Amino acid sequence: MSCYTASEIEAKWQQAWDEAGLFAARRDESRPKYYVLEMFPYPSGRIHMGHVRNYTMGDVVARHKLATGHNVLHPMGWDAFGMPAENAAMASGGHPKDWTYQNIADMRAQMKPLGLSIDWSREFATCDPEYYGQQQALFLDMLDAGLVYRKAAVVNWDPVDMTVLANEQVIDGKGWRSGAEVERRELTQWFFRISDMAGELLDALDGLENWPAKVRLMQENWIGKSRGLQLGFDLTAPACGHDAIEVYTTRPDTLMGASFIGISPDHPLSRALEAENPELAAFNAQVRKSGTSEEALEKAEKLGFDTGLKCRHPLNPDWELPVWVANFILMDYGTGAIFACPAHDQRDLDFCRKYDLPVIDTFLALDDPKPVGNTAFVPPKTEKVQWVDHFAGLDVATGEEAVDATIDYAAKHGWGEGVTKYRLRDWGLSRQRYWGCPIPVVHCETCGVVPEKKENLPVRLPDDVSFDKPGNPLDRHPTWRDCACPSCGAAAKRETDTMDTFVDSSWYFARFTAPRAETPTRMDDAEYWMNVDQYIGGIEHAILHLLYSRFFARAMRITGHLPASAIEPFDALFTQGMVTHEIYQTRDHNGRPVYHLPEDVTDGRLADGTPVEIIPSAKMSKSKKNVVDPVSIISSYGADTARWFVLSDSPPERDVEWTASGAEAAHKHLTRVWNLCDRIGRIDRDAPGDGDDALLREMHKTIHDVTLGVESFGFNAAIAKLYAFTNTLSRAAASYPVMREAIMTLAQLMAPMTPHLSEDIWHHQGGEGLCAAAPWPQADPAMLIEDTVTMPIQINGKRRAEISVAKALSRDEIETIALEQDAVRKALNGAEPKKVIVVPGRIVNVVV
Repeated sequence: MSCYTASEIEAKWQQAWDEAGLFAARRDESRPKYYVLEMFPYPSGRIHMGHVRNYTMGDVVARHKLATGHNVLHPMGWDAFGMPAENAAMASGGHPKDWTYQNIADMRAQMKPLGLSIDWSREFATCDPEYYGQQQALFLDMLDAGLVYRKAAVVNWDPVDMTVLANEQVIDGKGWRSGAEVERRELTQWFFRISDMAGELLDALDGLENWPAKVRLMQENWIGKSRGLQLGFDLTAPACGHDAIEVYTTRPDTLMGASFIGISPDHPLSRALEAENPELAAFNAQVRKSGTSEEALEKAEKLGFDTGLKCRHPLNPDWELPVWVANFILMDYGTGAIFACPAHDQRDLDFCRKYDLPVIDTFLALDDPKPVGNTAFVPPKTEKVQWVDHFAGLDVATGEEAVDATIDYAAKHGWGEGVTKYRLRDWGLSRQRYWGCPIPVVHCETCGVVPEKKENLPVRLPDDVSFDKPGNPLDRHPTWRDCACPSCGAAAKRETDTMDTFVDSSWYFARFTAPRAETPTRMDDAEYWMNVDQYIGGIEHAILHLLYSRFFARAMRITGHLPASAIEPFDALFTQGMVTHEIYQTRDHNGRPVYHLPEDVTDGRLADGTPVEIIPSAKMSKSKKNVVDPVSIISSYGADTARWFVLSDSPPERDVEWTASGAEAAHKHLTRVWNLCDRIGRIDRDAPGDGDDALLREMHKTIHDVTLGVESFGFNAAIAKLYAFTNTLSRAAASYPVMREAIMTLAQLMAPMTPHLSEDIWHHQGGEGLCAAAPWPQADPAMLIEDTVTMPIQINGKRRAEISVAKALSRDEIETIALEQDAVRKALNGAEPKKVIVVPGRIVNVVV
């Protein structure tokens, strides 16, 4: 009897697939195309179980589509620019390029043993000059189309990474990578005009029916459409060239509760005033060092500075409102100014209590009116309320009706207008770092900002840089920075900012359609392969990457790099859960936790017998040492075991807990399947079998159920069916031809999950060609129709037996069969039954 040895078969079949060119994608108009893509990885140097799960899911889809006659594109690349490489270079004295490419080589070597059906000929890294050179060409086309511009703006500044961060990269007021408190600075930056597409990006979400609802909701909230009133509050006296302060509010129905006018420290009026007022300048400088996220602003102490200016209320010129600079108002939303209504906004209320400003109640809840204390009353717009003094005197029941009525009233009387605004701001792409795509423009004293000529692309990063000083080494690299103006030829300087790495990942899916093209895309290839039919990745990219990619797809259509049909890049999106593991810890003499690797713990103890504290499963983390090395798992059990386990344990959208016992059980099952194949191969070819029809029916049911599971991302459900059919097949005693057909069908159905084992079974049973290239099994509809039914037999009300009978049998025939059963004959003991009640298809009741 032969045995299942993963280490021997897996490399063999991977070589066979490569030699056959099975996964090389080429345009073929005669077949339907299918483009499956997993979010490409950052080359950190080691793959983890999350990678295994993510890429195995994509591989199941790709292999199934290949078997169903599709022309499949399943590529791989590397999201290779970014701060970690620079940080590693600064720590080790090496170079980011060397660190990155070595990590890519290491991770590629770790991933290939998984047997993924990837077209490796299309591989690229975003740090390849051939890739970022085309990104530069795309930038120039977007600049020419007006989709990119440059301006001075207040930005998020990370003082540790010493670079600008997009709003989306500020998490709880801290840099998303460094964790440092983000500051506000004014810098001249490059921006993408993503806000111009806010309405289109929002409206198109409704059409993304194959995206998770939670992702669409997250994007909807981030784009943040709102309708409100924009109005001006006239200053009682002009100040620094300003006659009025423009305010945008989504709750104009609370206008009669105004207490003060608040402006951002970065509001043009505030900046003008601080030039003349050192105290205000100091206040604003301090505020700009604080967090900028909504949560940070919510939690921060409310601080303000009284400018001494006053504004007139638009409905009563005698009502004057003081103008304060407040730390909780940002220029990023609305107009950078508010009218404060403290009775109905908690931040406004906290501010007014701190500075003893008036609090005016505008409406009360009908059911439970309460005076305003230290908690603002903020009813939903749909809730019925009672206005104490609604200026329009309108008969309205809810805040939503009052908002519309107020906007109409303001427009009619000429002091305000209804405006739709979006929370989404333009995307600042400038980053002050070396390891990124250079922005291809030159600064000339005569010509100004000049785009680099396309024939001079790529603008390559210099290799001879030093990280011995803080900041961007491109700023102090004269032979790279100093250049000739592409327009007039005079001495000029290159732009030393590089692009946000999210630019790199916002169009890579399009580049995969023609990765060696001498333009960003090749239209005939883009028209054939786009859109991505199935995209797979983590929920953590729901806003940043996916929103930016949707913008880029539109920008690439405008600039002629994608066809009109590719307005949305990803037709279907699946967000997988994490792979988790228990955390093992002890305590040091100070009571601080000391973490231990899973392989160092046996039965809850370390090798020296010290008991460990076991913390419930959490996301695998190097710092917590609850990581499982996929390379060691593959070495011990084989790739198919790792693939089978991460797919079988839970639904793919949920987290899966990695356990040693689970991996051992998966390997044990695959060994059992191989042994079953070996046993079937030794069946007497001429021996008669019993139950051929029953086994074939179970086989076709399994084909139907597994196909449904794979096509609906119910991989764990499909595997459950495969377990069940393995049990059926192991008990069957059918003829050799039927047993062979069943085991070969099992191999085909398992092939997307365990391709190496399936290939070996296929070969062992004499299958023609490669299993991976064989057509997907088809369920015979006739075999799915149940023509028998199992009926329980009750004797004096208690279930004692059951029978399987043809559905077409009559009551008399069913009664005859039931009375012949051993349990019934024993109960009757030779007597006649008092009564027999037959309910066809349901039950037989025998009264003794």
